[in-house]
Amino acid sequence: MLRPRWLGVLALCLVVAGVFAWLGQWQLSRAVDMQPLPEGATEQVQPIDEVVQPGEYLPEPLVGQRVTVTGGFVADDFVVVSSRYNDGVEGYWVTGQFRLATAEDPTSIAVAVGWAATEEEAFAALEQLSADAAARDADAAALAVTGRLISDEGPVPPSPSVDPFTQTRMSPAALLSRWSDIEDLEVYRPYLVAETASGTLDDITTRPPDLGSGVNWLNIFYAAEWAVFAGFAFYMWYRLSRDAWEKEVEDIEDAAAA
Repeated sequence: MLRPRWLGVLALCLVVAGVFAWLGQWQLSRAVDMQPLPEGATEQVQPIDEVVQPGEYLPEPLVGQRVTVTGGFVADDFVVVSSRYNDGVEGYWVTGQFRLATAEDPTSIAVAVGWAATEEEAFAALEQLSADAAARDADAAALAVTGRLISDEGPVPPSPSVDPFTQTRMSPAALLSRWSDIEDLEVYRPYLVAETASGTLDDITTRPPDLGSGVNWLNIFYAAEWAVFAGFAFYMWYRLSRDAWEKEVEDIEDAAAA
């Protein structure tokens, strides 16, 4: 172990273990929220651009944050999303592309407008909302929508036995593929659940987010893993050097026997 070759391997292991230790410390620094949101912070309505920017992921502490947006709905871009529960009752959401009036570049956010108990009611409301949006005067004052920001649920392809356009997850990425006029369009990753439904739809029930304990146990687990990896680097040095020593001893014994 004191030979230059194995001292060099030990130095390399020290570097590797140091990198692993730094990664473990980084994970620990992210495991505990040292500046948690004060109680009730998510219930204070804020402009959306003060919470998240288009294309960015919504930070976990801000999931459920109440925000307000101003602009208008795009007439042809209302979509029904199925398998949505409201107070334990399964039904449908009517969603729309809401084009922000406050952004310099074309920017939209997916908005869950309201809930319907049946598919027929949902599509009837969709047609009425589309007609209202189309009839809206372009010079009219911008609409203001207040609601909660929720993280993208991720797209899921429908089963082969249903309409290929059936949507069961609230995914702005999937909705974007069905929207019109999307060239150079910036889109928010989270979606907005409107507090007040439009037309004949029912309000979607939402609740304040649980603040939790402020400790991310998954990050703590990752930090422990990095510590194990750092120890394993030294074990590898010990194991390799011991194997080399055992081989030399074996060669000496073989030579003596010969």
